[in-house]
Amino acid sequence: MKPMEMREIGKTGLKVTPLGIGGAPLGGLYNDVSQAQAFRTIRRALELGINFMDTAPLYGHGKSEGYFGDALAGVPRNSYVLSTKVGRLLRPSSRPNAGLFKNAPMFDVYFDYSRDGILRSVEDSLRRLRLDRIDIALIHDPDNHWEQAIKEAYPALADLRSRGVVKAIGVGMNQWQMLARFAKEGDFDCFLLAGRYTLLDQSALAELMPLCRERNVSVIIGGPYNSGILASNLSTTVRYNYEAAPPEVVAQARRIKAVCERHQVPMKAAALQFCLAHPAVAAVIPGPRSVAELEDNVNMANFPIPGTLWRELIEAGLIPKHAPVPGETV
Repeated sequence: MKPMEMREIGKTGLKVTPLGIGGAPLGGLYNDVSQAQAFRTIRRALELGINFMDTAPLYGHGKSEGYFGDALAGVPRNSYVLSTKVGRLLRPSSRPNAGLFKNAPMFDVYFDYSRDGILRSVEDSLRRLRLDRIDIALIHDPDNHWEQAIKEAYPALADLRSRGVVKAIGVGMNQWQMLARFAKEGDFDCFLLAGRYTLLDQSALAELMPLCRERNVSVIIGGPYNSGILASNLSTTVRYNYEAAPPEVVAQARRIKAVCERHQVPMKAAALQFCLAHPAVAAVIPGPRSVAELEDNVNMANFPIPGTLWRELIEAGLIPKHAPVPGETV
């Protein structure tokens, strides 16, 4: 990977590479990933200079965190920044997992945003990760749990931050509206926003992104390919928001792809670099499930893109005129 200037998470002093790795696919999202394959992928990321890694108890029902724990064993602790999540805990189950994560251990996932739940979640994650600290702790998907998340989960994380147990705290969601509310009512260092600021969906642009800049809340972009549609050749059924993409979304992606092809730029490259151009964004974390996918993400993040591509996307109404694009000073 070409040298890329590290970006700080809020005012925490934590510095991350603009390209990180998301741990959901390593946990078996849609397809199983072996321990050996996950180990090679994580270690290769470190070799390439990537220092930011994100995981969660939900991902593979603990399997993703376990894989990171195995791969990071013996790696100097200050050489990487790791984030995981709280609020979705695991308990043993007698039923096989029938969700999005394949070959997951038999655990049920349940919501618990209470103070005790947060502390238990952190303790469980540290055990699976085989670490003595978490760098970034994120409240995970509190969509229907606002009251408990802001009144119990947030103060619990703020206390852990004040005691140095975690360095940064935030929220991770697939929607921007509640993140804006968290930004106004709490003192957070970062938000993980999945799918709502991408080349295909800029719904967070008008309100959340300027609010984060104003409050010095760093944005981490998850799902930069919108569940794979922006990494697809669009010739077969593709996913968007974890489900089969509706026809109008596929049509929009095809229009974007056509512009990219005219400029001989892979759509994946435009997808990653568009996200990173916004000054509120600290990192983008596509989820590789193999060394090949990881290396491809690195190549896409460094692929040369002419300014004419961005101008054509704007003129075609495919991205807003006021959206920051690479090479633009904001």
